[in-house]
Amino acid sequence: MARHGGGRGWYGKVLGAACGVTLLAVGASMWTAQAGVVSGSSPKATVSARPAGDVKPVAVDIAHASDQGARGVNLTIDDGPDPVWTPQVLDVLREYGVKATFCMVGTQAQAHPDLVKKVVADGHRLCDHSVSHDTTMDKKSEAFQSKQILDAERMITEASGGVRPMYYRAPGGAFTPYSRTLAASRGMRPLGWNVDTKDFEQPGADAIVATVERELPNGPTVLLHDAGGDRSETVEALRRLIPRLEEQGYSFGFPVR
Repeated sequence: MARHGGGRGWYGKVLGAACGVTLLAVGASMWTAQAGVVSGSSPKATVSARPAGDVKPVAVDIAHASDQGARGVNLTIDDGPDPVWTPQVLDVLREYGVKATFCMVGTQAQAHPDLVKKVVADGHRLCDHSVSHDTTMDKKSEAFQSKQILDAERMITEASGGVRPMYYRAPGGAFTPYSRTLAASRGMRPLGWNVDTKDFEQPGADAIVATVERELPNGPTVLLHDAGGDRSETVEALRRLIPRLEEQGYSFGFPVR
C-alpha cells in the first residue's frame, strides 16, 4: 500500500465556480453514458444510506469533520469488501454498536455483492474507492479518472442493490481538482483522513491502537483496512480501540457531508 502519506499536503485547492459548473456537467453526462440506470429493488433506506435515484451535488472540498462534533471519531475501512476480513470487522462493529464508512474498491464490490449488502444492512455508509485502486490517479488523464470513479460508483451501487456511495476517497490520497469535482457532482463528498494507522504494514495491534490514540488530536477520521492481506491485527485493534475511546469520551459517527 503506497502513498498514504500523512498530513494535508495533498489536498488541492477548490476549483473556481466556472470550472466547477463545466465539470459537473461533464460528470453527469458521462455517468449517463457509462453507468445507465441501476435496476432492481433497493433496500430500505436509512440515515446511513441513500437510494440510487437521490443524486444531489455536494461540497468539493475534502471532508474531515465528524457529525459527532469535537469528540467524534470517524472509522473508515478501505479496500474491501473481503470475504475473510469484512465479516470480522462487521462483527466487532456490531458488538459495540458502532457505525463506520466502508471505502470499497469497485472490483471487490462486484465480486462480493452479498458483503456490500451486509454493510448497508448493518447501517454503515458506502464510499467509492475507485475501480482498481491506482494510487497514481492524479497523474492520469481526466478520462481515466472519470472511468475509475464512475465505474466504481456503478459497481458499488449495483452490488448494494441500489444504495449509492456517499463519499469518494482517492486511492492513496491521489485527489485532483477534477476528481473531487466529478465525485461531488455525483453526490459523493471527497473523503480524506487524519489518522493513518498504517495497518497495511501489519505493525501489530498494539502499534495500531497507539497510533490512533497519538494522532486522533489531529482530526477525527481514522484510516483502516479490511482487505489487501491479513487484517487480523486490524480486527484486534478495533476490538480494543472502540471501548477505550468511548471511555475517554469519544463518540463514533460519520464524516460530515
